[in-house]
Amino acid sequence: MKPTTAEWVAKAEADFATMERECRARENPNYDGICFHGQQCAEKYLKARLCEADVSFGKIHDLVVLLEQVLAVQPAWEGFREDLAYLSDFAVSFRYPGDFADRGSALDARRRCRSFRKAARISLGLEV
Repeated sequence: MKPTTAEWVAKAEADFATMERECRARENPNYDGICFHGQQCAEKYLKARLCEADVSFGKIHDLVVLLEQVLAVQPAWEGFREDLAYLSDFAVSFRYPGDFADRGSALDARRRCRSFRKAARISLGLEV
């Protein structure tokens, strides 16, 4: 694995760990944070896969745009389009006043993130 790919994976795993910790919080769980870190984990795994394939990408947070780029090297990921579109909404909007995630959307984001993370790790030859 390329060193830069490994850095993207490490950052993705940090977001995954934060999401998982927040999901276990018994008092005042941060549902916005769960959704945000789920989105960030998926984004960084998409970028890791692109990096490993020597495909350049911009500083974007739209997971569907990143998916479009990665499909050339990972066509099976088309099946994650709906999940990635769902997660993509949490990149910016829920970090500002006006929108709030609830428990249901946080658990849904977690489920979608976990599913995509598993596929990404398998694709990169990492333990699941």
